[in-house]
Amino acid sequence: MKVSVDQEKCCAAGTCAMVAPGVFDQRDEDGIVVLLLSEPPADLHDSVREAASVCPAMAIHLSEDA
Repeated sequence: MKVSVDQEKCCAAGTCAMVAPGVFDQRDEDGIVVLLLSEPPADLHDSVREAASVCPAMAIHLSEDA
């Protein structure tokens, strides 16, 4: 799995960082998403998928081919 984020779309809701804290964080100054792992290990895939599905701005993109 490969993960990418669109910081221009991010609305700083923070749900991704709550659902998958090992993969996503937020910038201190404005809460915009920070991607910590672009290729998370398999044990985090379910939480990354959930984070992407609940993102209100649809700013998280997944590629399952990797």
